Amino acid sequence: MGNFFSLVRNENMKIYRRARTWVMLAILAFCNAILPILFYMVDSGGQTSLWDSVILTVSFTFYLCTIFSVIVAADSVAGEFSWGTIKLLLIRPWSRSKILLSKYISVILFSLLCTLLLAAVAVLASSVLFGSGGESNLIAPDRSGLVFTFQYLLCDYVNLFMTVAIAFMISTVFRAGGLSIGLALFIMFAKGIFARLFSPERYEWAKYLLFTHMDLSDYLKSDVGPGGVTLGFSLAVLAAYYILFMAVSWYVFHKRDVAA
Repeated sequence: MGNFFSLVRNENMKIYRRARTWVMLAILAFCNAILPILFYMVDSGGQTSLWDSVILTVSFTFYLCTIFSVIVAADSVAGEFSWGTIKLLLIRPWSRSKILLSKYISVILFSLLCTLLLAAVAVLASSVLFGSGGESNLIAPDRSGLVFTFQYLLCDYVNLFMTVAIAFMISTVFRAGGLSIGLALFIMFAKGIFARLFSPERYEWAKYLLFTHMDLSDYLKSDVGPGGVTLGFSLAVLAAYYILFMAVSWYVFHKRDVAA
């Protein structure tokens, strides 16, 4: 187990020793600090509350969080092949399964760090500018601002989690970082269009499409999702796709002659 933790630490070092990682984190922090200032400048009559500012900020900047996480996920496996360093990993006494798992864990840890940084800066900046005053127009009346904001972040992270899983799978299967980033970002921005084109209200089979369930924020306001499905059904569909993505990644990485 200690050897595996060392492997995970090694993968994290690969991520955080690169200047681009700190640039991405700095951009994320800056955007989450500047947006509440812009909201404060255009706020008239104190209509914006603390938690409204946080939610609005997060809704804009979580796209950046997802993009940065996808970049790291795409480079995690494909980068080893591009630089030829995968051979150095294979000569160590670690199985391919452990190598792949350590890479995936490091990607998830980076996505969690981005999410925590995003939330912390947004809350801090909004607290300084808006205090605790103002009546919220975005939060459900039966929940506190903190609880609703946490749930909103959790829904966004589920979206990020699935997008990163797609990017990681493509990176592992095709060993192409650019393709992985491009397809993952295309899915991220086009999933809403596909969800409308193949609406469960029109097609019964559309209930089983991934795009239909990636955005769980609708469940914050209603117990019924697209096509009348429940939150449990959406989570089950997402879990099935996630298992498929991870299984494909593991199978291809385990069977392919990666030393070639």
